[in-house]
Amino acid sequence: MPSRLVLGFILAFLLLGPTLLAQSPPAAASSDSARVAKLEQATAEAKGSADNAWMLTSSALVLMMTGPGLALFYGGLVRKKNVLGTMVQSFAMMAVITMLWAIVSYSLAFGQGNSFIGGLHNMFLRGVGAQPDADYAATIPLQTFMIYQLMFAVITPALITGAFAERMKFSAMLLFMVLWSVIVYSPMAHMVWGKGGLLNASLGGKFPCLDFAGGTVVHVTSGVSALVCALYLGKRVGYPKESMTPHSVVLSFVGACLLWVGWFGFNAGSALGAGSLATSAFVATHFGAAAAVIGWSGAEWIRNGKPSALGAISGAVAGLVAITPAAGFVGPMPAIGIGLIAGAFCFYMVATVKARFGYDDSLDAFGVHGAGGTLGALLTGVFATSAVNPIFKDAQGNGLPSGLIDGNAHQVLNQIVGIVIAWILAIVGTLIILKIVDATVGLRVSEDDEVQGLDLTQHGEEGYSWEVTA
Repeated sequence: MPSRLVLGFILAFLLLGPTLLAQSPPAAASSDSARVAKLEQATAEAKGSADNAWMLTSSALVLMMTGPGLALFYGGLVRKKNVLGTMVQSFAMMAVITMLWAIVSYSLAFGQGNSFIGGLHNMFLRGVGAQPDADYAATIPLQTFMIYQLMFAVITPALITGAFAERMKFSAMLLFMVLWSVIVYSPMAHMVWGKGGLLNASLGGKFPCLDFAGGTVVHVTSGVSALVCALYLGKRVGYPKESMTPHSVVLSFVGACLLWVGWFGFNAGSALGAGSLATSAFVATHFGAAAAVIGWSGAEWIRNGKPSALGAISGAVAGLVAITPAAGFVGPMPAIGIGLIAGAFCFYMVATVKARFGYDDSLDAFGVHGAGGTLGALLTGVFATSAVNPIFKDAQGNGLPSGLIDGNAHQVLNQIVGIVIAWILAIVGTLIILKIVDATVGLRVSEDDEVQGLDLTQHGEEGYSWEVTA
C-alpha cells in the first residue's frame, strides 16, 4: 500500500510538474508588468502634479503683472491728480474680465468653433473641470488651463488704458473693455491658440503663425487698439505745450520690476508644463529683457546725452514685449539680438515717431506694445528653430525647420499674415466699439473734469492726502 502511494505521487509529479513549472514564469512576468505599470502611473501622476503646480504659480505671476505691476507702472507715469483713476482701471479689469471670461469669453476663445471664433458650448464654464484636454495641455486640468488663459485676457485690455489715460470716463472705459474683449480679443486668441484656429501652428491652422505667449494676441491687438483710441479721443487738454511729466517714476520703477518678474509666468508658463521648454522660454525672456534695457538706454544716451531711469524700465518692458512671441522658439543668443533691436526700435517710436506725427499716446502703449509686438512677431519667423521647439513635424513625426535661419523662409510670410490680421481686427473692431460707446455713454470727460483730474471727478477721492500743519 505505501509503495502504491509513493508510485502515485511520482506519477502525479511527472504528469503535472511540467505544467506547474511552465506556469510559474508567466506569473512572475505578470507581476513584473504590474509593477512597471504602477511605476509608470506614479511617474505620470508626479509629472502632472509638477506641471499643475507650475501652471498655478504662473497664473498667479501673470495676475501680478496687472495688479500691482501694470497698475503701479501706469499709475506712476500720470500726473498725481489721475493716479487712482489710472490704477483702478487695471484693477477693474481683474474683476470685470474675470466675470466675462466665466460667462462667455473663454468659450469664444477656446471652445470648438470655426477658423475665426469658438462656439458657445463652454459658456458658464460648462465642461471645464479636472480632466485635461489633450489638444491644449495633456498633463494639467482643463480648469487650470482656463484660469491661466484668463490672466492673459485680464492684462491685455488693461494695456490699452495707457493710451487714453487722464481723459476717458470710467463708465466708458468699462463698456469699451467688455466689448473689446468679446469682439477683438476672443477671436484673435481663438485664431492663434484655439482648436481649428486659422493661425494655430500646433493644431494645423491654415496659416501657422508662431506666437508662443501672445505677441499678436496680446501686444499687437492692444497696442494698435491703443493708437486708435488715442487718435479718436484726441489730445489731452494742454498737450503738448504743458508739462505732463510722470508724477512718480519711483512707482513706475517698482511696477516695471514686478512686470519683469511676472513675465516669467507669462512666457515660461506658456510651455504649459514644468519641462525643458519652460526653462528655455524663461532664459530667453530674461536675456531679451536685459538686452532691451541696453538697447533703449544706449539709444537714449546717444540722443539725449544721458540715460534715464524711465528709459531703462521702458526698455525692459519693450524687450519683454518683443521676446513674448519668440520665447519658446529661440535660444539665448537670438533672444539677446531681439531684445537689442526692440529696445532701440521702441525708443525711436516713442521719442521720434510720436513727436513727428503729434498723436497723444499718453503712456506709449502703441510705441511699446504695438510696435514691439509687431517687431517681435516678425523676428520670431526669422529666428525660430526646431532645435528649441520642433513644432512642425512630418508624417513620421520628425521635426521640420521652424524659421528663416532654420531653413523655413515661408514662416516669415505666415508671421506677416498673423500680424496683418491682428492689425486689421484691432483697427476695425476698436473703431466700431468706440463709435458705440461714444453714442451711448460718451467717451471723454468734460474739459473741467479733465483739468480737475479723474481721481476726484470719476471716483470722489484723491491718491494723496497732504496734511498741512500751521
